[in-house]
Amino acid sequence: MYVNVIGAGLAGCEAAWQIAQRGIKVRLFEMKPSKKTPAHKSDYFCELICSNSLKAARVESAAGLLKEEMRRIGSLLMEAADKCSVPAGGALAVDRDLFSGYVTEKILSNELIEFIGDEVKEIPSDAVTVIASGPLTSDGLADRIAEICDSPLHFFDAAAPIVTAESIDMSCAFTASRYDKGGDDAYINCPMNKDEYEAFHQALITAERAPRHDVDVMNPKVYEGCMPVEILAQRGLDTLRFGPMKPVGLRDPRTGHRPWAVLQLRTENSEKTMYNLVGFQTNLKFPEQKRVFGMIPALRDAEYVRYGVMHRNTFLNSPKLLSADYSMKNRPELFFAGQMTGVEGYMESASSGMIAGINAAARVLRREGFILPVQTMIGALADYAANSQTSDFQPMGANFGILPPLDEHIRDKKLRAAAYAQRSLDILDNILKEDSFYHTVNKE
Repeated sequence: MYVNVIGAGLAGCEAAWQIAQRGIKVRLFEMKPSKKTPAHKSDYFCELICSNSLKAARVESAAGLLKEEMRRIGSLLMEAADKCSVPAGGALAVDRDLFSGYVTEKILSNELIEFIGDEVKEIPSDAVTVIASGPLTSDGLADRIAEICDSPLHFFDAAAPIVTAESIDMSCAFTASRYDKGGDDAYINCPMNKDEYEAFHQALITAERAPRHDVDVMNPKVYEGCMPVEILAQRGLDTLRFGPMKPVGLRDPRTGHRPWAVLQLRTENSEKTMYNLVGFQTNLKFPEQKRVFGMIPALRDAEYVRYGVMHRNTFLNSPKLLSADYSMKNRPELFFAGQMTGVEGYMESASSGMIAGINAAARVLRREGFILPVQTMIGALADYAANSQTSDFQPMGANFGILPPLDEHIRDKKLRAAAYAQRSLDILDNILKEDSFYHTVNKE
C-alpha cells in the first residue's frame, strides 16, 4: 500500500510528508538532478526559483494567516521556513539553500518515502497518485495531463536578479525597513533622484528583451505579482514609483528626505552575502540587465550571482476538473497539487500539497476526506480552485477577499484583518481537536 507523488517541489514534498506522517509509504518521483529545466539550478528539492520571500509574517495578514494555519496542521515546509529564516522586515524570507537542503534531508531520511530520481512521462495507474510536477512540468507529462483534462493553460513567470553584497555601493545606499518595521538591516535601499529615475525608466522600456519562441515578450501573459519590471514600466512613468520602487516609509539619511524612487534589496542567505532585487523580475537580455540596472547608483558595479529569467508556467482549468480536496472529479484516485491547480505563491502551493496529501492518505485508508471550511484561508483557496464561477479562471493567492464576510462590519482595516484571522484559527483549532488524523507533528 503506497501513494505516488510526482514532483519534489514545495507542493510535492509537503504532500509526500503528510502521507508518510499518516503511516503510508510514498514513492516520490523527481526528474532532478538528472534533468533540469532552464529555471532550475539546484539539485535540492523545494528549490525557490523566484523570490526567497514567503510573503507577510503577521498572522493578521492573509499570507501570514495561511502560514499559521499550515503550522497548526503540521507543515514540513513551515517548519523549514521558520528554521531557515533571514531578516526581511515584516515578511518571512528564507535562505533558499538552507531551506531546500533542510526539506531535502527530511524527505530523504524518512523511512516511508522512497525517492525515485526519474522523469515521469505517463500518469501512474497502480495506486492513488498526487501530481505536483509544478509550473515547469516536462513536455511529456504535460501532454498526458492535457489528454485527461482540457488543454492546460500556459502563462509565464519571471525571476529577479541576485547580486553579491560586496558589489553594492553602500555610499549610494542605506539599510532600513519601510516605516522602521523589522529592523534596520532587513533591506538595503538604493535611492534615486528624479533625473536618475527618469533616465533609468527610459532605458528600461527601450532595453532589448530575451527572445522566446513561445511568448510575446512585449505583452506576455504572466502573473501580475511576477510581472517583468520592464512591462510594468511601460504602463507609465510613475508606475514603478507606486510599485516596486515606491519610496514611501523611507528616508535617505544622506539627505534627510524621502527619495524620488527606491529599489530595495533583500538578503538571500543568512550570511547576507547575496541580495535579491525586490520586484525586479525581468526578461531583459543578460547584458541589458547589467547595463540598465547599473544605472541605479548603488548597482553601478554590481556583480550578478543570477540574472533574471522568464520561464513557462502551466495551470489547469481547475473549477471544471477538481474537487475541493484537489482530486479529479472524474478520477478520484488522482490528485493535483501546487501552482498547476490555480493557487499563486510558494506557501499557497505548499498548502494545496498539504491538503492533497492528507486526502490521498484518507483515500487509501478509506477515511472521510479533509475539506476545510471556506472561513479558513486554506479552505478558501481550495474552494476557489474547485468552485470559482469566473469564466476566465486565473491563479489566486491568499487574500481576505476570498473569505466569507464577517458577521459584524468592522471599519478599521487592521481590526477587520485580526477578526478574520481569529475566526479562521478558532474554526481550525476546533476541527483539529476532533480528529488527530488531520494534525501531525514531527515524530522524528
